Amino acid sequence: MTVPIAVTAPVGPAGGPLLLLGPSLGTSTILWDDVAPALAERYRVTRWDLPGHGAAAPARTAFTVGDVADAVASAVRELADGPVLFAGVSLGGAVGLELLRRHPGLVSAAAIVCSGARIATPESWRERAAQVRAQSTSSLIIGSAQRWFAPGSVAAHPVLTGRLLHALQDVDDESYALCCEALAAYDVRDGLGEIGVPVLAVWGDHDVVTPEASAREIAAGVRDGRAAGIPDASHLAPVDDPAAVIRLLEDFFEEAGR
Repeated sequence: MTVPIAVTAPVGPAGGPLLLLGPSLGTSTILWDDVAPALAERYRVTRWDLPGHGAAAPARTAFTVGDVADAVASAVRELADGPVLFAGVSLGGAVGLELLRRHPGLVSAAAIVCSGARIATPESWRERAAQVRAQSTSSLIIGSAQRWFAPGSVAAHPVLTGRLLHALQDVDDESYALCCEALAAYDVRDGLGEIGVPVLAVWGDHDVVTPEASAREIAAGVRDGRAAGIPDASHLAPVDDPAAVIRLLEDFFEEAGR
């Protein structure tokens, strides 16, 4: 099936490797605003939006995380001839793991940031979907702000954190609910061993959604994995500590040979 996503035009040196940056649930491409410019000095950076988020058209039928990965793979093949690099946060990271499993050879190295091989519980996602259908994404603002950002981050990054909370409010409610239901069905723990490319799993010390154990499970499960933590980050590490994320990604991709 075709899942609606939106992909930005690549920015960066024409000869650089393509680096794809994926969003978390409820956010948009702006999640990477404090990180992408530095990465674009070395890589051709492109970002993408989930269905009904940011610039992407809304979804009206059910889909899986794997279906989103297939849509991303189709977009990547239109942008690059050879293997690309990938970094994704939360649901974007889950899409990355499915991309690695379902499209071997398409990605040469991947950073899975504040994510997991399973995230939360199926029941919690179904409850979230029902809440959004009944009360809209506006009902999530306070809870999301508490989960997304590390202590002091809103004060340190008022413009970007504010824009992200507005982006959450603007997400298409049904598309958000369908993303929740995709996460309810998502569990690739038994498939991590299929992934042979280098994988960096990153956690934020303040993240209660996908804590250190989630990152270490990924790193231990894939064939070539490593894990790294960011002390001053919560669930949206590229916002909380962009400098640390830039450093980790650049070091990892350089080590991976890209």
